[in-house]
Amino acid sequence: MNSTEPPAIEDRSIDHAADVAAIHAIIADTQTAMNTNDAELLAAPFTANASVGNAVGGVLHGHDAVLEATRRGLSGFLREEHVRYDVTEVSFLRPDVAIARKQARATAADGTLIDTEPAMVALYVLVKEGGTWWTAARQNTLVPPAQ
Repeated sequence: MNSTEPPAIEDRSIDHAADVAAIHAIIADTQTAMNTNDAELLAAPFTANASVGNAVGGVLHGHDAVLEATRRGLSGFLREEHVRYDVTEVSFLRPDVAIARKQARATAADGTLIDTEPAMVALYVLVKEGGTWWTAARQNTLVPPAQ
């Protein structure tokens, strides 16, 4: 292999159908947590040493920091907010390392879309430890409105 050509890193050694379902469930639980103001559910899949970049540039380190910030947000400025998350990608770098992307749209309390286009995207880095998928890192990025 030519050292100037980057390698393609993708695991195809096993069937990842159950893993994809588990990762989709993490993101579905995150949506449920946002829509019901459940900080514990939202923070549950984060590793003890997780790193989270929020949509306004702040960085949180560790599960406890994620939980505390989530409690503040869901009892404060996010309390009346509702969302829909759509998973747009799940890929596996190794059998126990995955990346996932989601799009976020604001909704009314009944689930009716407010945003026609994504208002935010997120990148997750997930690791499988002890048979369970965990979020090791997440980066939220606001999407500017179309001009």
